[in-house]
Amino acid sequence: MASAGKKKTTMAKLTRESRLRERRVEKEARKRARRDAAAHPSSEPDAVLPEGQVTDPAG
Repeated sequence: MASAGKKKTTMAKLTRESRLRERRVEKEARKRARRDAAAHPSSEPDAVLPEGQVTDPAG
C-alpha cells in the first residue's frame, strides 16, 4: 500500500537526477560514436594544402 504521507523528494533533486541520466545517455552515445569511428576509419585522406599555402582563420 502506498502511504498518504508527504513527498520526500524535492523537485530540485528530481531535476538533478534527470539531468544526470541525460548526461549519461549523451556520454554513452559519444563513446559509441568514437568506437564506431575507430572500427570503420574514413577512406578519405585529410585535405592537404600545397606547400607554402597557409589558411587564414581571420578570413
